[in-house]
Amino acid sequence: MLNWDNPLEQVQPANKSTTAPIPPSAPMVNDEPQTLAASYASSDVIGDMSFDDTGVTLPEVKAPADDADAKLAKDAVEGIERDLAEAIHGIAPVKASDKRVINGEADVNQLAPFKYPWAWEYFLNANKNHWTPLDINMSQDIQDYQHKLSDSEKHVYENVLAYLTTSDILAMRNIGLAVMEKMTAPELQIYQARQVYEEALHTWTYQHCIETIGLDQGEIYNRYRVVPAIHGKIKLANKRLDSVMRSDMDLRDPKNLTEFVMAYIFFAAIFEGTWFYNGFTPIFSLQRRGLMKGTAEQLQYIMRDEVMHASFGIRVVKQIMLENDVTLDPKAIRDMWDESEKAEIDYAHYILKSPILGYTAEDHIEQYRFIANRRARQLGLEEPYPNAQNRTPWLDEQANMKKEKNFFETRVTEYQTGGALDWG
Repeated sequence: MLNWDNPLEQVQPANKSTTAPIPPSAPMVNDEPQTLAASYASSDVIGDMSFDDTGVTLPEVKAPADDADAKLAKDAVEGIERDLAEAIHGIAPVKASDKRVINGEADVNQLAPFKYPWAWEYFLNANKNHWTPLDINMSQDIQDYQHKLSDSEKHVYENVLAYLTTSDILAMRNIGLAVMEKMTAPELQIYQARQVYEEALHTWTYQHCIETIGLDQGEIYNRYRVVPAIHGKIKLANKRLDSVMRSDMDLRDPKNLTEFVMAYIFFAAIFEGTWFYNGFTPIFSLQRRGLMKGTAEQLQYIMRDEVMHASFGIRVVKQIMLENDVTLDPKAIRDMWDESEKAEIDYAHYILKSPILGYTAEDHIEQYRFIANRRARQLGLEEPYPNAQNRTPWLDEQANMKKEKNFFETRVTEYQTGGALDWG
């Protein structure tokens, strides 16, 4: 089961590891050799080479009889000597303590030693939730849409997809253009690269659902432009995120840094952590009545990803604030919650203008507030909506997907990718 305040904290089967080992972090500074020469001298790779603080002495190399082999040996020795001399006289090895989330000076092309091993763990866990939309049987959804859904239920289904199709492309661009390139620790960038891929996969999933059901693609995709309630959420997201989608943003400038942190909080805690998380609920309410189960299963896989995205983003932004001593303006935070709530209220009243069995606009709005409180707690902020009620207590269960299935009816969703399975 997932822990919804820390999705990486899961109950593991006894005596059975499901997570690949994390490479060790660098030793503490006071444990490191006093000189680089001493560090190299202690390495098994170097062998019989000897060092002092001024240079390197290579063992005598006996030239092979063959001229070609002799030249290769000579070139190899000269190359090692040159590389070691450069290291000793100018290029220091990367230490974990050198790394920072942003504004770091360490080599971004060198993965280890890790300063943020939790980021690598996110990447390993993300690769266990791999699927494609073609893995899931959608045939019953066609029958449900054509013969079982009411007009109100069709309205909900179509407009949820209309919102999600645009939102995931926006999310993909934000991570790829605004966030990932500003990170200066590669273990963070590697998970975010996976996140960019996942947002593209989600977009494919919505497209697959639209195409399979036989909806008018142009009309569905254009709803975010012509439906005010959908456009309002996208417009607000663009306002919050567009300003940081540039590569020349100097995060050493305190004003820019605060702007970036606020944008990242909006993206992780609201856009992905609350709007997306709550946004799947109308489809899940249909699934609970035995309708549109293929689409709902697609969204269950996506929800697993989004839980990880939100949790990772919140952890990163908290680390940025810690490392850079960022203090947030309480009024700016309050304004962010208020405008996000207003956009969600307008959206809920549009998609659920006629309630469907088991789910209303009031349920959707109250659940938004409940989830927003959770995200605020994760950030260490004051809850924006005290006493908000959990109207859909079954929602968290959707990401766990622990259920028995007919193997030939649909994919067994508790299966993991091959690399995570015990084939013994």
